[in-house]
Amino acid sequence: MKHISAIHIFIVGLLLVNTIGFTDETNQMNEGKEIMKDNKISLGAEIKLMAPVWVIGSYDKAGKANMMTAAWVGICCSKPPCVSIALRKATYTYTNIIERKAFTVNIPSKNFVKEADYFGLVSGRDVNKLSATGLTPIKGEKVDAPYLKEFPVAVECKLINTVEVGLHTIFIGEIMDVKADKSMVGENNSLLPCGLLFNPTTRDYYGIGEQLGKAFTAGREILNKKK
Repeated sequence: MKHISAIHIFIVGLLLVNTIGFTDETNQMNEGKEIMKDNKISLGAEIKLMAPVWVIGSYDKAGKANMMTAAWVGICCSKPPCVSIALRKATYTYTNIIERKAFTVNIPSKNFVKEADYFGLVSGRDVNKLSATGLTPIKGEKVDAPYLKEFPVAVECKLINTVEVGLHTIFIGEIMDVKADKSMVGENNSLLPCGLLFNPTTRDYYGIGEQLGKAFTAGREILNKKK
């Protein structure tokens, strides 16, 4: 009887271990299902967001106009109206902006993808980018920086602040004037959609322009449901 009892105890213990293991596996499977419900995967701490393509205009010490393509850019304040651009210290444009305290933001249309890309491939220290592309620099009226005649939109900016962030320096420029081709101006002096988007992962350019909804209006359908 003692021998049988020992076997029974062994079998019961084995069943308990299996039951606990099955429970753990079931919990893990349930957790996995919860993750799958979210339908997202982790891409890590990397820059994956699509970014606008801006061409930054500046003068060097000798007064030579230079253009550089930048994608780490955006609007950063409404009063005063300001934009920010993030540049590495190694760039020629960095030195120019520090020297002149001004820059322009030039928005390329889909017709100038090659030129916008070229401006980011070479340095103004080594070549005259405007001569190479045949584009025309125009001296800014409000700031000491050139803008491009052929690009549909140009923004003249006065440097008001710099912020050091790791590899890049953020230049904050107050908007002194926005210039646009007449064909790009819509109702209430609004700008019509134009520009390029940059995918930093695939290094592809995309166009923009399709209207999807009215700002501060499209969301009211959800807002009204709560009332």
